[in-house]
Amino acid sequence: MTRSLKNSSSRPYRAESGNESSDTFSAGPTSARGLSRRGLLSLAGAGVAGIGLGVAGERAAMASSSASGSASASAVYPFYGSHQTGIVTPAQDRLHFAAFDVSAGTTRAELIELLQDWTIAAASMSAGRDVGEYGAVSGPYDAPPEDSGEAQGLPTAGLTITFGFGPTLFETADGVDRFGIISRRPAGLTPLPHFPGDDLDEGRSDGDLCIQACSNDPQVAVHAIRNLSRIAFGRAGLRWSQLGFGRTSSTSTTQDTPRNLFGFKDGTSNIKAEEPEVVTDQVWVSVSDGPAWLAGGSYLVARRIRMTIETWDRSFLSEQEAVFGRTKGSGAPLSGGTEFTEPDFVLAGREDQPLISAAAHVRLAHSTQNKGIKILRRGYNFVDGNDELGRLEAGLFFISFQRSPAQFTAVQLNLAKHDALNEYIRHVGSALFAVPGGIPDGSFVGAALFA
Repeated sequence: MTRSLKNSSSRPYRAESGNESSDTFSAGPTSARGLSRRGLLSLAGAGVAGIGLGVAGERAAMASSSASGSASASAVYPFYGSHQTGIVTPAQDRLHFAAFDVSAGTTRAELIELLQDWTIAAASMSAGRDVGEYGAVSGPYDAPPEDSGEAQGLPTAGLTITFGFGPTLFETADGVDRFGIISRRPAGLTPLPHFPGDDLDEGRSDGDLCIQACSNDPQVAVHAIRNLSRIAFGRAGLRWSQLGFGRTSSTSTTQDTPRNLFGFKDGTSNIKAEEPEVVTDQVWVSVSDGPAWLAGGSYLVARRIRMTIETWDRSFLSEQEAVFGRTKGSGAPLSGGTEFTEPDFVLAGREDQPLISAAAHVRLAHSTQNKGIKILRRGYNFVDGNDELGRLEAGLFFISFQRSPAQFTAVQLNLAKHDALNEYIRHVGSALFAVPGGIPDGSFVGAALFA
């Protein structure tokens, strides 16, 4: 539906009809009228928040997928379902990830209201609609638009929006249970350990809440985070965020394996959506894992990994391939074959040394070297300008989903201790979030947690 631009200065804003209580939730996947009065006021007042981002306009909702399996510009993924989108969804090419801290003084009812408002807005944007009842261009002239409007005219581009809850939402570092949910915190939801070699920046780590917005159009992804940040105004503030381009893994067998900024194919043996048994075993939290509110969800790990590009670029090709344990061209393991040939970690070459060294990244990350553990990766490249020495501020924004945080911890500990790649990288940001299961139509993200 295309809205016409017309003088509507006399048209008043309307919140939920007949009910403005923060305890009431009423919204379907095609309605924005469930957005609370607080959420609408947040949209009006967020101009002073300094977020500097924006939301999607009306876009045609034509669902399709390209021949390569990547979401096409017109692809639309249903927001409501048994699992949140943006996990096993075919990895899009662009990312905007944001972590938030709940504002001091925010009550439990206000937190629930925020999650309700976010759900309504996310469902609307995922379907290619504006945020709010009047959106970017049809509201009154004497009030800020409900939608920031920079995605007007753009297709949905496979937008997915995924929400997560951090350890500090349940209990602050000072041991405070702000929202009466500490008894429902998953046993595994504790801050990730400090791994050997970590050089973490607290300003780029952790958070009470997170939102992952993925799309094949960078402006669509930025638009989603911008508008959700506006809605949060007064209830939660942006702690840190990261833009990403060029996915560094494939989550579908129909996608080609991409390359990271070191020029190597990344995530060849990643979990794929077409492996439902593996996904169930390694990615989704089951009812037996507990707690019940997290069933059908997962755990999200985010790690900001700085690459020393300049040092890497002066390394011999033979050294680069030895570090990864794969050829730079085809991505085949150094033990022979093609990209998808299983690496042979026993096969020896000169002086009876294994062709894939003990410190090679592919060996240390492989499931056979980690008691069968697998994780689903959804990382992205990033370049954030340069540092004070003129070096590229670039690297990998690593994202993984797993059934238990212990899966990531076991693999990362192995890598942190022995990986030859450590000479060229530094982990500078770290966060863990519990990702609730899918959102039923008419409900909101995390509803079972607060039931």
